[in-house]
Amino acid sequence: MVAISPVYETEPVGGPAGQGRYLNMVAELMTRRSPSELLAAAQRAEAAALRQRGERWGPRTLDVDILLYGEEKIATPDLLVPHPRMWERGFVLAPLADLAPELVAGKLGAELLEGVRMAGTLSRAVAAPVPTGAGEAAAT
Repeated sequence: MVAISPVYETEPVGGPAGQGRYLNMVAELMTRRSPSELLAAAQRAEAAALRQRGERWGPRTLDVDILLYGEEKIATPDLLVPHPRMWERGFVLAPLADLAPELVAGKLGAELLEGVRMAGTLSRAVAAPVPTGAGEAAAT
């Protein structure tokens, strides 16, 4: 773990009516895992949180997306990186701007920030040293 953003509270985007608000954050990781291995680890974390894949954009206990993986572009049936809708979502761009403002510069207008508010922070864990040659990934 390199860095984590503050936590943001937002209205749900899409999905069924009557959902509660969502909590969103971005984490920057250094990893030797391949993109597919990282996706598998994210899906294991979702399963451990009892994530059930029901209705698209419906309520869920945990949703982990790989936004970026260094400079790589990945297009497989299971994974698209950069995340195809990240530039349209204030709930992604606001926390990403906290970690990498240069990536978001000029892309985060007031209309995307509507309904996005900082809710707090998580305690920051001490990052372990990262071996040379490790890749970089951002996830929500």
